[in-house]
Amino acid sequence: MSEQTVTGSPATTGDSGGWRGAPVPAVVPEAGMTPREPEPPKDAGSGGTFVQRGDRIFRGLATGSGAFIVALIGAIGLFLLIQAVPPLLDNQANFLTSRQFDVSDPSNLSFGILDLLLVTVEVSLFALILAMPVGLGIALFLTQYAPRRVARPFAYLVDLLAAVPSIIFGLWGLLVLAPVLQPLASWLENHLGFVFLFSPGNVQIPGATLFTAGIVLAAMLLPIITAISREVFERTPRAQIEAALALGATKWEVVRMTVLPFGKAGYISASMLGLGRALGETIALTIILAGTPFAFTGSLFDGGATFASKIALSFAELNNKLSAGAFIAAGLVLFVLTFVVNAAARAVIARSGAKA
Repeated sequence: MSEQTVTGSPATTGDSGGWRGAPVPAVVPEAGMTPREPEPPKDAGSGGTFVQRGDRIFRGLATGSGAFIVALIGAIGLFLLIQAVPPLLDNQANFLTSRQFDVSDPSNLSFGILDLLLVTVEVSLFALILAMPVGLGIALFLTQYAPRRVARPFAYLVDLLAAVPSIIFGLWGLLVLAPVLQPLASWLENHLGFVFLFSPGNVQIPGATLFTAGIVLAAMLLPIITAISREVFERTPRAQIEAALALGATKWEVVRMTVLPFGKAGYISASMLGLGRALGETIALTIILAGTPFAFTGSLFDGGATFASKIALSFAELNNKLSAGAFIAAGLVLFVLTFVVNAAARAVIARSGAKA
């Protein structure tokens, strides 16, 4: 059976009565015939094959890189666990609740990580509480208020803080910052000493306290929080900002209603990344807190030791496998704590995204 060709409707006549155009032919299949399917586009030849091969290679490299990172982290965790099990089995004290950490006698190990955990969490949270609002203010200033000719060099200066070695921060904190903070520390002890955070401490070296360590650590977190927050805030859709301005919003209202909601998840991610850095910081805290009392009292004007600083101070002197394994067990707790912090950050970001 053949297809029938019919003509479309004639065009509308103009004022002179003539046709504006010729009839348009349309091909209509007869009854019982199946319309012909459009032919698929032909292969682009060697170019299309090359693109497909490149996609497969890139997909394989990306998948392999992700799998390698997961395997590497798993291998580190497995190594820590294997090395930590023997000393944990020989431990004479409760590992999670004991405040004593004595591994000088391998035949009578007695160590617990409660003091290390409390000091690490307190000084890290104190640093994060100081760094988060300052980092947020700097990021908003650089992206929303400062002229570009001022914002660019100022951003470079903030980013350069990340390049300063930790040992420089530690020496600066102990020798320069601590004497400057001493009047403020004395005022807080005298007027707010009834609060356990500001109760008088028991340190022999002036300024070698968790208070100084937390402020130094906050300065070390600033480039991380500021850089990531700045990149997120800069990606706020320009249409939303202009719409808010068109409705008569002030600059602060634009920031509050558009920039902050858009960048909230990125800001939280930056803060949690900074907290992970604070939990594992070693050299700066080792310099500031070395020689201070090990027992945790809760006061910011007392001393102590974090997981990292305790391991750095004592691990080089150990040549016994069980004694070294005790510090590896402490490192395993820090490893798990970092994972918990990152998981909590992911949960907060996911909840923020669901609400948005």
